[in-house]
Amino acid sequence: MAGESSSNLTIIVHKNPSESHLSELGIKSWPKWGCSAGKYQLKFDAEETCYLLKGKVKVYLKNTSEMISEFGAGDLVILPKGLTCTWDVSVAVDKHYKFESSSSSS
Repeated sequence: MAGESSSNLTIIVHKNPSESHLSELGIKSWPKWGCSAGKYQLKFDAEETCYLLKGKVKVYLKNTSEMISEFGAGDLVILPKGLTCTWDVSVAVDKHYKFESSSSSS
């Protein structure tokens, strides 16, 4: 399709995944990270999967006003490797996260 020059780095958001799916992933054993409300410049050097316990985030492409995703508490989010963006955090974030290693063990 035309207009895909801004790359194919798509953020995948699963709204309210089931408890069984979260258990399968082992979310509760993942490290936790949090931040207060504000704007953060982020670059993802590896694919990150995270589950938000608290928070509300709007994601903008780097140096643009183009919102590419929005997610919050209860969402399971997959952020692609290579994404450079701004997180506009309106409600402080508390999340479990996991980075994919380049050598897949599964």
